[in-house]
Amino acid sequence: MHRPTKITKSSINLLRLRLQSLTTAAVISHQNSPAPVNEAHLLRVCTVLYQQQNSPITKLHTNLTKTQFNLTHEFFLQVCNKFPYSWRPIYYFHLFSLSQPDFTHTPTSFNKILDIVGKSRNLDLFWDLCKEVGERRLVNIKTYIIALRTLATARELKKCVEFFHLMNGFGYEYKIQTFNIVIEWLCRNKLVAEAKHVVVKLRDWIKPDGETYRWLVYGFCDVGDLIEASKVWNSMVDDGFDPSVEAVEVMIQTLFKHNKFDEGLKLFQSLRVNRMEVLGLSTYRLVIKWLCNKGKMGESYVVFEEMQMRGMKPNNEILGSIIYGLVSRGRVREGYKVFEDVENGDICVYHGLMKGLLKLKRAADATEVFREMIRQGCEPTMHTYVMLLQGHLGKRGRKGEDPLVNFDTIFVGGLVKAGKSLEASKYVERVIDRGLEVPRFDYNKFLHYFSNEEGVVMFASMADKLREVGLFDLADIFARYGQKMATRDRRRDRGNKTLEELPPVSPPS
Repeated sequence: MHRPTKITKSSINLLRLRLQSLTTAAVISHQNSPAPVNEAHLLRVCTVLYQQQNSPITKLHTNLTKTQFNLTHEFFLQVCNKFPYSWRPIYYFHLFSLSQPDFTHTPTSFNKILDIVGKSRNLDLFWDLCKEVGERRLVNIKTYIIALRTLATARELKKCVEFFHLMNGFGYEYKIQTFNIVIEWLCRNKLVAEAKHVVVKLRDWIKPDGETYRWLVYGFCDVGDLIEASKVWNSMVDDGFDPSVEAVEVMIQTLFKHNKFDEGLKLFQSLRVNRMEVLGLSTYRLVIKWLCNKGKMGESYVVFEEMQMRGMKPNNEILGSIIYGLVSRGRVREGYKVFEDVENGDICVYHGLMKGLLKLKRAADATEVFREMIRQGCEPTMHTYVMLLQGHLGKRGRKGEDPLVNFDTIFVGGLVKAGKSLEASKYVERVIDRGLEVPRFDYNKFLHYFSNEEGVVMFASMADKLREVGLFDLADIFARYGQKMATRDRRRDRGNKTLEELPPVSPPS
């Protein structure tokens, strides 16, 4: 029998001290939290700023002085939020705040000003504010990102470089850590050409490292410029840096996407020969996925076995790729065998099997897998529904044999109900004149337009009508979507009790 632990006096004192420290921390946190802003005062100040933004500054300041409000840091930020793209009210309010002895700017408030002025594309004022923020010693990493984002988007490449010299003049030294964060942001937002220009021009002051090159490779691969990505890759090697695994994976994936499959495999092979120790599960997953998509099952099994020999256990995403590759090539029984051997299958495994069956035009079998997935407690995602609808109805939809389930009628009705009458009219015109090519049907938009409480009723009614004409697979798909995905609340609480229990899926003959 388990005895209860004896509570000593020392443990009670320790608990009391712990509770006191937690209480003190809570009080301090409450004291540091910003005081609530008076909404009436905020509205009054914003009205003055908006109505008199073109008035002389002295008149505007006089009216603000007459207006009753408490200028705090939080109040200033709330005013900025009211004018996210208008520089005049914010800049004039900033000038007014400088005349208030009880108000002091912080990096957060000044970054807010820079952000708004930058978005309004007032570059002369923006540059003056960059000098001011440096003089006030309020620069942080967010300042660098806002400045480079604004200047790079406006193609002010010279000032992008000059900004680093400007900050160095105010005592913010050239640091590779700050530099790499800025380059990462630019490359992630498809401003890689501007990022490369900055790297080249600042090379004498900030020498790029492996991280810098990695983000440049990522950026050029992201925009699909393989030539520039290769040039950066060669520069990285010439400078003595070994490409990181992340850079290799990005390069391989880009080569695969641009149908340069042999070159991607050569790069993977060079990594296997020269740096086998850095190969991880993510690289194997990437290569196996693309090999399976291309139907090269022999090569994929070689890579798969090598991965296992190195002690790496395949995850469900890899197994899903293997299943898809087998089934899509007509080796359905082998695919089902792999599927049944998976211990803890998730949506990746089910999607692999469904995609393979849909590739073989076996939408009914894919729907059986859909039912089995639900029965096992694995909830479908939006991608599952779109994939199944495309399998049953084709990528352009179809005209139903029965007027009750005419897909054109359903789509046009949904557009009209969503207030998209112009789009509905254009679609009807194309359908009437069958000589024109009907545009590809967008199932995402179709499901989105009906994602509301009215859609719940509509999907249930649609399922009943589909069952009346014998389309039971489509009926189950739409019924499940209406029950679990049609509204945000339903997506948050997706259970398994609303669909009738279905028999387990079995391999088709």
